[in-house]
Amino acid sequence: MKKTVVLRGYQFSVYNRIARVALHEKGVSYDTEEIDPFADDIPAHYMLRQPFGRVPVLSHGAFDVYETSAIGRYVDAVFDGPRLVPLGGESLTRLAQVVSIVDSYGYRPMVRQVFAHRIFRPAVGEESDEAEIENGLAASRPVLQALDTLASEAHVLDGRVFTLADCHLAPMIAYFVQAPEGKTALSNYSALSDWWALTSQRASVADTEPSLPAIHVA
Repeated sequence: MKKTVVLRGYQFSVYNRIARVALHEKGVSYDTEEIDPFADDIPAHYMLRQPFGRVPVLSHGAFDVYETSAIGRYVDAVFDGPRLVPLGGESLTRLAQVVSIVDSYGYRPMVRQVFAHRIFRPAVGEESDEAEIENGLAASRPVLQALDTLASEAHVLDGRVFTLADCHLAPMIAYFVQAPEGKTALSNYSALSDWWALTSQRASVADTEPSLPAIHVA
């Protein structure tokens, strides 16, 4: 009997989208359950699956996986479809570096500061902070430079062979460039810009783009 695949997560979460991109690349059909990690009343059944209350969780039958990097590895190992984890030592190492750089240094400035304060907060009627945007842009520059250097090597992020590095980075950049300042910042890094020009056109990236609320006009 075929096991049901359920992705439990928050529709606007980049980490939820990372898992969705991986599932789309592998051609996996899945159901979804919306979980808002910022809510005061996260369902008890979800906390049993994810003791830290973060998103997403992938459920494959009775088997639950949390932590997005682990979900990506599981999806690649268990389901048929194109390989998302390269076999070569250099490419495998660069994949791990990209994921670590994005998680450790990229997510907060690019998403929580630049995107959230320029795009998301106004869209949901909340105030934005220009200082947060400026600080996020400043912190994003060394991240973009590091990723541009890795893209230039072409072990990963080469725009041709799609890996978990692409799955992980694409949702972050997709949000970042929605802010005009983010789009301008990316344009200063040629290898990374070339990668995004190709990657943004992939079906897995386009089909998983969340629909943001219309920006409120006072």
